[in-house]
Order: sequence, then structure tokens, then C-alpha cells
Amino acid sequence: MNAATRPMPLEITRANEWDVRIRWSDGHDVVYPARYLRTRCCCAVCTAVADIPADQDIHPVGIHAVGGYAIQFEWSDGHRAGLYSYDYLRGICPCPECVRPQSSG
Repeated sequence: MNAATRPMPLEITRANEWDVRIRWSDGHDVVYPARYLRTRCCCAVCTAVADIPADQDIHPVGIHAVGGYAIQFEWSDGHRAGLYSYDYLRGICPCPECVRPQSSG
């Protein structure tokens, strides 16, 4: 998929106090649970740890755009090192349509 056809976020907001909602340019509208996002941080510190501890009450206290390609969260546990590229976020979409096994047919 080239950059011209790659879905881009049109809107990044909170779905509630904890979770993050992203509305994509191709019409996909997804709620990413905060704990799900925190445990998928791909910064150097988190990738070196086998199991990222994230309690049930973890939530973003800040969401910041980074250029035109990523967002950075400030988490309630004090972590803020990870960048979540738009491609990465789309690739880890937790909705049933995206996590459903693709048929080979």
C-alpha cells in the first residue's frame, strides 16, 4: 500500500476517560482500549521487557501529534517514550473485522 492509498486518521479523540477513538480516512472508526495500547508500546524500553505491566486503570493523560505520521501518549503510569505511527496503529486495530482470521480462499 503506498502513501497515497494508506488510511490516515481524520480524528483522534477520547472514546471515554480511558480509551482512544480514531476515525480513519477510509471510514474505519475504532476504539482502542487504553490498556491494549499501553501494553503494545513499541519504544526501546518496552520492547526490552517481556510483559509490560499495565493496571486496569491505566489511561492516557495526554495525546500529542508527532509530525504527520504518529501520536505519542502520556500515560497515567508516567510512561511517555513511545511513538505510535499511524501504520502501526492501523496494524494493531482491535476491532472484530480486523482481528478476524483472513480466509485463504
